[in-house]
Amino acid sequence: MIRSGHIDTFSRDSLPPENLWPILEDPDQRISYPDRLNAAVELLESSCKRLAESSSENKIALFGAEGSMSYKEFDRYVKQIANYFEDLGVKPGNRILLRGPNNISIVALWFAALRVGAVVVTTIHLQRASEIEKIVEIGKIQFAAVDHRYLDEWSAVAGFSGSLLVYGGDESFLNKVASFPGEHRPCDTAADDVALLAFTSGSTGQPKSTIHFHRDLLAIADTFGREIVQADESDIFSGTPPIAFTFGLGGLVIFPFRVGASTVLLEATPPAQLPDAIEKYQITALFTAPTAYRVILATLIKDNSLPKIKSLKKCISAGEHLPKSTWESFYEGTGIKLIDGIGATEMLHIFISASGDEIIPGMTGRAIKGYRAKVVDEDFNEVADGEIGRLAVYGITGCRYLNDERQKVYVENGWNLTGDLYIRHSNGYFQYQSRSDDMIISSGYNIAAPEVENAILTHPSVSEVAVVGQPDGDRGTIVASFIVLKEGLEGSDLLVKEIQDHVKKKISPYKYPRKVEFVPSLPKTTTGKLQRFRLKN
Repeated sequence: MIRSGHIDTFSRDSLPPENLWPILEDPDQRISYPDRLNAAVELLESSCKRLAESSSENKIALFGAEGSMSYKEFDRYVKQIANYFEDLGVKPGNRILLRGPNNISIVALWFAALRVGAVVVTTIHLQRASEIEKIVEIGKIQFAAVDHRYLDEWSAVAGFSGSLLVYGGDESFLNKVASFPGEHRPCDTAADDVALLAFTSGSTGQPKSTIHFHRDLLAIADTFGREIVQADESDIFSGTPPIAFTFGLGGLVIFPFRVGASTVLLEATPPAQLPDAIEKYQITALFTAPTAYRVILATLIKDNSLPKIKSLKKCISAGEHLPKSTWESFYEGTGIKLIDGIGATEMLHIFISASGDEIIPGMTGRAIKGYRAKVVDEDFNEVADGEIGRLAVYGITGCRYLNDERQKVYVENGWNLTGDLYIRHSNGYFQYQSRSDDMIISSGYNIAAPEVENAILTHPSVSEVAVVGQPDGDRGTIVASFIVLKEGLEGSDLLVKEIQDHVKKKISPYKYPRKVEFVPSLPKTTTGKLQRFRLKN
């Protein structure tokens, strides 16, 4: 291993044994990085230098709720925050948790943390205290930068003994950074120093922390960003996923900054309002889930407002399966070919996709350059084309869980097993079939069925519950719950709403069951094992 730039070695020490790592190499042998590398410098400072050389240093980097910032202004702002962090006592390798919606502040904090060599842990701002507590414990969080509007749940988090930094509002710590220098010497990190811990829900509801290096952040831009998105300086990026999702992090931060493009950050914009944002900012590249594209199309048809999206050139869909009907409807209505893709938090971003004339409706695509993929059976034998099996992939990025035994399950023979069932066709295209675990993917969100069940079971009226994903025309899949009430109680519409509201208070609101059905009993085997498959249709 190359000498680390980290003083705090917790993240490196928490990597799985190297014999359990996946293969981490570019099979196409196109991409390599120097031994010393700081991703914040490469993504921001290097872009600033290129723009300055072309007299474009005043180009807008970010549009957000706070206004806008040019690349030159944003670079200075990030360096001021970095100096503040170091003055506060942040050491290379310390973990900094970020909690807030997509805006200029959180992106600046993300860059500053990387610049000083800290490990970034970006969280979803809608997560509840019980969910945040697990992240704080697993990641051994030492600093937390929290948007002032999302302090309520944070105040209920137990086990955090680090430094809390509140931003936004009159008492924002960011108001202090203006007094710090606008120049900063970045941490001399190694390319394989840990840059971020990205959390993903396990099928049991116990989150897993995935570890990604500084070079990994550049790798996704130099593979999917370059080959499929084909981003360039003229693009204006936007989308709905929080940057806590690596799909959003890539599409809204890493890809645009890698090429000196602009990004429009939307704090809370419902899909139906996206056409207005597209028109206002002349957005060219949009990242969101299939659900949102269905809403966009319906809104455009309803309002007869197709010209609002005339600036759009690239629409990237991920987070859940893109139905063929959605692709065809959107293409017929707008003339835009949706770019489908499958990725994973464990892999950092998308590794199978297609763009332009290479797109085949109903197919995810082919393994992009920088990755290889195949379909295998339970014994890891590659199955014949046209047969269903487990998707296996390896490439320039891959799964490394932090202190988690599930590493042995996700990685086999050097390949990453994503938990998806696929068919590979003779033309090399991969076609999605289903998930192989109890994970529910609804509107782009990963939702663990057991976690929702645990929340429902805390309601005083509930005796038993089973949660599954069921097909839905709007959301792809919805969370459906089947509840056995305690003896003597009867179901009602009022009780349905009461249970749904109860779940929203216990866990992230997007995880609540949209379908609640009261049943006399749940299907089980003779040994008492729940048969969820009997509830899915």
